[in-house]
Amino acid sequence: METTDKRHSKSEQTFRFKQFSLNQDRCAMKIGTDGILLGAWANVETAKTALDIGAGTGLIAIMLAQRSADLQIDAVEIDAEAALQAAENMAASPWAERLQVFTQSIQDFARENSQQYDLIVSNPPFFSGGTLSYSQDQNSVRHTIKLPHNEMLAAVRSLLRPDGKFAVVLPYMEGLRLIELAKNMQLNCTAQCEIRTKPNKPVERLLLQFEKTSKPLVKTELAVQGEGHNEWTEEFRELTGMFYL
Repeated sequence: METTDKRHSKSEQTFRFKQFSLNQDRCAMKIGTDGILLGAWANVETAKTALDIGAGTGLIAIMLAQRSADLQIDAVEIDAEAALQAAENMAASPWAERLQVFTQSIQDFARENSQQYDLIVSNPPFFSGGTLSYSQDQNSVRHTIKLPHNEMLAAVRSLLRPDGKFAVVLPYMEGLRLIELAKNMQLNCTAQCEIRTKPNKPVERLLLQFEKTSKPLVKTELAVQGEGHNEWTEEFRELTGMFYL
């Protein structure tokens, strides 16, 4: 999901928040609204350990660190250049001692690690078909070639504590498909937030929370902008206010 606000411009090589800044010149996919929404929405209330699948710039992991002083966060990033940049961004943040990144696939990470996490988050690749672009870097990030969703869910199932939570952001249809796919792996959708760019627009994104136990689904909705240009809604400001300048 893109907005017209300059803070979301992919041409900006440094993205500044209230308490930290991120460089993104070596990351194929730049900082956007999806990651910011997920980092602000994921439930950190009782979590002591968290894992970010597909760290990118390190955005979501760093946001989680800011939100909870008790949280130790690991991140996994398969692209070496992006992992290095994420590590540098983490080291430059005020919460460096609680952040680390591993340069490998989540499939390998899940096979090699027995630790389980209270919270797992991901802003995953979501295109499962269509025409590939000329940019192989973007293909690797945005197409489900290296991270099919069933393999992501299998890794989550292995790495998530019995009472843990998995939070993800996806386009609307891909999100609905993930809910059905997760059911087959005994991961139940317990929270769903429908995201619209404006109140009168269709739902574009879903913020989803999954748990191993079955609970009633809590559904909410959020519009990012009002009718005016760059007129942020009150609910968007409330969710993201601790981050934006």
